[in-house]
Amino acid sequence: MSEKKKMDIAATYKSKDTEEWFDTIFNRPVGFVWAKFFNAFGVHPNVVTVLSMILGALSGYMFHYHADQNPALWGMTGMTCNIIAVVLLVWANHYDSADGQLARMSGKKTQLGRILDGTAADVWYISIYFALAYRMYDDPIPFTGGAYTFGWGGLVMAAAAGVFGHIAPCRLADYYRNIHLFFIKGEGGSEFDHFDDVKRKFDNTSWNDDKINKVFLWFYKNYTYNQEKETPVFQQYWKKLKETYGNDIPQQVRDEFRQKSLPLMKYTNFLTFNARGIALYVAALIDHPWIYLLFEIVVLVAVYKYMHYRHEKMCRELLESQF
Repeated sequence: MSEKKKMDIAATYKSKDTEEWFDTIFNRPVGFVWAKFFNAFGVHPNVVTVLSMILGALSGYMFHYHADQNPALWGMTGMTCNIIAVVLLVWANHYDSADGQLARMSGKKTQLGRILDGTAADVWYISIYFALAYRMYDDPIPFTGGAYTFGWGGLVMAAAAGVFGHIAPCRLADYYRNIHLFFIKGEGGSEFDHFDDVKRKFDNTSWNDDKINKVFLWFYKNYTYNQEKETPVFQQYWKKLKETYGNDIPQQVRDEFRQKSLPLMKYTNFLTFNARGIALYVAALIDHPWIYLLFEIVVLVAVYKYMHYRHEKMCRELLESQF
């Protein structure tokens, strides 16, 4: 790859601080190609986001087939269906990358696009959780000698993975990344939104004039509320910054925050797509989907809790040292 192309791709990053290594060598370059393709035809980034939702939902459907099922769909084996599911989810993720790159490339950045982008992965994984629960229904529970099957317990396990291993960790990882981006790039380079601002926009949006945006703003209002509720020490720190500096936070303060926040970015990346995607692919292809759900419930929740502890501790230290 030429240096110019590398620079062109890097220009579509949110920041080098928040990019995962695997994304920089695979997902972002592929997303960049798609972004250029869509940009050539004047396609809006929100359309690309919706396409990623459709691909992700189709992926979930294909994951409901057992890997050893033969035949499964249209004469294909279950393994083929699972491989197609993997391809579709990778494709959906590339579109999820492309929509943001396209927005930055074309200047078509909107808050609705931000909300849609955050919703895309939820659509993928809701489909996937239901598919895995259906797939596991008659599967024997490991280490029981086949005496017990997952039954409805598979749905309970999938729901626990979704709520505790996906929604909460991804919501907090997204918040921490955007806080980090704000401190290095300011409001124009981040999507660091505040509950009060979103609520005000929701209240000022009419159901009669803009029903779709009103619905999305309702969900986003609750999303930002939960982000702020979960980070009390950071909220104290942010309040103190605003009281002391207003909108003109000194560069020295920004740099200190970036330095302390940077080591936590690897946890935000781990909690988003690549790690959980690899775990899902392996578990599905070896026909033990419960491994993936257990990975989310145990490993991802542990990382999420540790990341949260570290960030709040960091903010407490900054409060004590700076004020």
